[in-house]
This record gives sequence, structure tokens and C-alpha cells, in this order.
Amino acid sequence: MATPAEVLDAIRELANVKQLDQESLLDLLRDGIHAALVKKYGPAVRSEIEIDELKGEIRVIVLKSVVEEVEDPSSQISLEDARWEDADFQVGDVLEEEVPFEAFGRIAVQAAKQRIIQRVREGERARIREEFADKVGELLSAEIQQIERGKLVIMINRFREAEAIIPYREQNHRERFHQGDTIRAVLKRLEETPKGPRLVLSRADPLFVQALFALEVPEIQQSIVSIRAAAREVGSRTKIAVVSRDDSIDPVGACVGLKGSRVQAVVNELAGERIDIVPWSPDPERFAKLALAPARVARVFSDPNTKTIQAIVDEDQLSLAIGRNGQNVRLASELTGWKIDLYSSREWLERGGESPLFAPLPGEEENELDVELRELEGLSPELIEKLASQGLVRLSEVLDLESEEITSIPGLSPEDVETLKAYLAELVEEPTEQPAEEPTDAAAVAAEAEATAEEPTDAAAVAAEAEATAEEPTDAAAVAAEATAENPEQGADTGAGEPAGESPSP
Repeated sequence: MATPAEVLDAIRELANVKQLDQESLLDLLRDGIHAALVKKYGPAVRSEIEIDELKGEIRVIVLKSVVEEVEDPSSQISLEDARWEDADFQVGDVLEEEVPFEAFGRIAVQAAKQRIIQRVREGERARIREEFADKVGELLSAEIQQIERGKLVIMINRFREAEAIIPYREQNHRERFHQGDTIRAVLKRLEETPKGPRLVLSRADPLFVQALFALEVPEIQQSIVSIRAAAREVGSRTKIAVVSRDDSIDPVGACVGLKGSRVQAVVNELAGERIDIVPWSPDPERFAKLALAPARVARVFSDPNTKTIQAIVDEDQLSLAIGRNGQNVRLASELTGWKIDLYSSREWLERGGESPLFAPLPGEEENELDVELRELEGLSPELIEKLASQGLVRLSEVLDLESEEITSIPGLSPEDVETLKAYLAELVEEPTEQPAEEPTDAAAVAAEAEATAEEPTDAAAVAAEAEATAEEPTDAAAVAAEATAENPEQGADTGAGEPAGESPSP
């Protein structure tokens, strides 16, 4: 039988291993001794337990009420028996009976041990719940303890008693781990089981990618940049949408880092998985267009009732927008939360849709036209005041007016009408440039005409004719302008060159 001092030493060592404080240690010991008394005397036993750690002593006192007739021996004693201890006892008094520590039998000691173990486990479970309840989505470091039928049983460094697993479906199957390896994973959820709380971690969830970026990007840690949405196909490709609270900080550039250093660190942790970083937008049409990067989208239409986006792309962009096995459009749809239907320009026209050429893209051209007239140069303040008096204060309100509508605006003089028409015509006119590489030289044309003509030709007349026809030159700039019109500008880029739309492959 262990002495009180040895019991205190064992309990103290247990408290250090289980990280219990001094008060918890004493409560634990009292609870165990009380369980032993219950086993020895009965469930109604009353006791006082005094513990002196300095002296290594434990004093156990059982309290019994003095009664005429005993009904419960565990908590009562007869007046006759009590007076054997002290002749002055009366009915209603309380007898204090000290129990030697050595008097506890083997069964009582076993009951105390079981109670202490139970209390320790309850304390561990409570600490695990308290520690990890608010850490869902955070990155944890752990050691692989065992591999069971594809499931990884891991051990958290500071909570070795916590049951933690990475199920097979929560793993990247391109990775291979062995027992004893250190692994990082994100806490996905906290489950309650008959054995207590269990931590379920993941390396396949989009939360894992978000946690890695939070580790690598200081702006995310400072809550300046945040990841609004993420979509992932494990081991292949991930798309994330980011937004910045500070207009001076580019969220995409912050996540990419200098020369792609930050995103490359995440790619290395993901075993070479490709990552697309796009700006987030509250406008679903614009967001869908950005989410389809690296493909360039000509135009998008949305149906809020069915949460469907119809995206039109040029023929050469269709395969890029779809991606391998439909991966790009599938991830874009998951990222935006809208169903995305892709159409090529030819297919869209065959279905009876509007031509996507010169179509304004959501949030771009509309914004460029949505400026006040007083902010533009070229119109007199008097003319702007006359237009404002008729409710015309923005460029978008006057740009589409027909000639007759401009003439009929009240308060405008003929000079004002001509000035406004000329100004609007200048805005929509497509400039053409004379190419430097192949100039239209009238003298050269005249010389060539003289050399090839069967009959003498007046060089001056040919030169004049050449100058007259030069009003419609075939020049590279005009061709480039026409090509640009057929492929309208795509709007906001990812902001960081090649890594912005898609991270560099390792």
C-alpha cells in the first residue's frame, strides 16, 4: 500500500504530464479519495479531506450524525455507540471519525484510481474543445503517427492526447507520406465521438490553400487583403478571388509577391498544383468574366432568377475558356456560385444573339461613359449649363442622341448645336494613321504608271488621282484598329502580368 507522500508524488507527476494547475490537482485527489470512501462506506457518506502537500500528509475524516435509531450506517451512528467515544454526545451531534489512509482496501483504491483517470480524461476533452473550437480553418502542424487503410492518424505537437486524423478523401493523392513525417494541414471540423472530440484535418479542402496564403501574405494576416472565394480540384488546379480594403494595394499582386515568390511557396506546398488568382467583384457578370481567366471574354449576360451566366468568347479563346476536360469553366462556376454557359462568337450569332463586337463589358465601358460633362475638356461652361438645365449632365446621356434630338434641345443656339455635334462626332471617330512603312507616295505612283502604261500618261494627273484615292489607304494602323474592334478589350486584368491570372508552374 502506497503512503500518502507517494500518492501525492504520483498525482503531482500526473498533473505535470497532463498540464493541470495546482487547484485542479487537489480537486482531483479529493474526488478520488471520496470515490474510495463511497466504495467503503456507501453512497451517502460525508467526509472532510485535508491535504498537506508540504508535509506529504492526507487526513480523511468521515462525518456521522448521532441518532437514536440508525437507518443509514454510512452517514449515521447510534447515540449509544457515539457515547463510547465521548459520553457528552447528544442526538443531533456530529461525530468525526478519522479514517487511516492504510484502512482503504484494494477495491477502494481501485475505485479512486478509476475516478482520477476519468476526471483527467474529462479535463483533456474540455481543453481540446476549448483550444480548437475557434481554430477551424487554421493551419496546424502535426506528426504522422500511423497509417490505417489510407487514413492518416496524426499527433498534434502540444496536444498528444487529442485524436486527430486526415481521412483518405481529404488528402492530395499525388503526395506520399510515411510514419513519423511532419505534415501541415488545415483544421476542417471538430467531431464528437464516444471517445471524445476528434479533430478532422484536410489537405484537399480549399481552406488549406487559403490558410497557406494567410501564412505567406502579410496583407492577409493584417486583414487588408482577404480571400472572398476559392474553388479547387485537388492536385490539379485552384482558383481564388481576392479583394483589398486599401485601394492603393493590389490584392492580386500582394498574393503573387515579388517575382512570384509568395505564390510559388504555396505551389511548392501543394506539390506543383496550378493556382489562378483573380480580383473579386460584387458584379456577377464582371466576376464571371474575371473568373474565366486566362481566357479573354468578349461579353457576358446574366439571369439572376436562375443564377446563370452566358459568356461569349472568340473562337481562338473557346478551348482556353473551357480548359482541360472542362476544368477552367467548372472552377469558374464554383468560384462565382453561378452556372456558366460558354458560347463561341459564331455559335452565339447562330443562336440569334447580338453580335459581341463593340459590346460594352460590364463595369468598364459603362463606367468610362458615366462621367459628368463638366469634367470633360472641349465644351464651354455656358453650353454645359444649358445642357444641365435640361437634365443632361453626363456623357452617357448625350452620346447616343440623334442629330434631330440634339437640334430640338431647348435653349441651344445653332452654334451650340453645331459645337455639340462636332464634339460628339470627334469622340466616336476612329482615328486612322498613315503607316510609315508603306507610304502612299503620289510621285511613285505616277512613275510606275508611266513605266507600265501602253499610252503616255500624264504623271501629274496620275499623282492627283493617287492623292484622291489616298483618302482610303490600306494601312496597318487601320487594320489593327479593325482587329481591335473585333476583339474588344477585356477589362480588369489580374494586375501582376503572367502570375496574376495564373501562377508560374514550378
